[in-house]
Amino acid sequence: MYADVSSPSVEPARPRLERAQGSARLTFRRCVGATRLATLYQEGCAKARLPRPLPGVNPEAILINTAGGLTGGDHLTVEVAAGPATSVTITTQACERVYRSTGEDAVVANRLVAEAGARLAWLPQETILFDGGRLFRRLEADLADSAEFLAVEAILFGRAAMGETVRSGALRDRWRIRRNGKLIFADDLRIEGDIDGHLAAAATFGGHHAMATILAVCPEPETRLDRIREIIGSRGGASAWDGKLVMRLVAESGLALRRRLEPLLSFLLADRPLPKVWHL
Repeated sequence: MYADVSSPSVEPARPRLERAQGSARLTFRRCVGATRLATLYQEGCAKARLPRPLPGVNPEAILINTAGGLTGGDHLTVEVAAGPATSVTITTQACERVYRSTGEDAVVANRLVAEAGARLAWLPQETILFDGGRLFRRLEADLADSAEFLAVEAILFGRAAMGETVRSGALRDRWRIRRNGKLIFADDLRIEGDIDGHLAAAATFGGHHAMATILAVCPEPETRLDRIREIIGSRGGASAWDGKLVMRLVAESGLALRRRLEPLLSFLLADRPLPKVWHL
């Protein structure tokens, strides 16, 4: 009789892949009658560029992810603070892309502050979720009593023009908006597993592959509802209450969504221009 004393086979440890990490922090203050950049901090793949504004136009910051997209395990953080009586618009250089993950989520955390009398517009371009992509995104904003706030987050499930289908993946999108520390708006979207099946269901997306959520915290929001609903049309809706406007849109493609987002955001911005990167 012989005993098997050979060592048990051991699975080799998987090497940890390099992940993108980025952090950006911008603060703005009122100086000599205009909004000016006070602080700019950037680390890793998170960068920010501020085009020279035209006379009489408030500053615009363009966020850039130099990693070229996100995948599982990547982490991106952006913090923006608009000081008293400032007016600033934050956007992105291009659509963010979320590529196939081996299991982990790509995490994006955006933290915004608007102090008394500030007007802060958070207008990133669309995020594209590719097949197998996983994204956990958080948007937190703290607003003072007299601050105005406009935010949009749009998501495309694949690119319709390329015939792409998102069969699996995960999206978690969490919003928490506070006024003087009190929660005034909370929203959670979670879709995972059979993405294509969820999009096809009549009770969810009705076969559409693009969507957007827009929030405006502003005076007398009810006076804008008629025009907003006219722009949105039948594929979406809008509600106004307690100094807030909440809008949702769905569309069959990113192009169809953008054609409604552009006039809608331009209307909500009122006397402020829509960033040039948003124009088709």
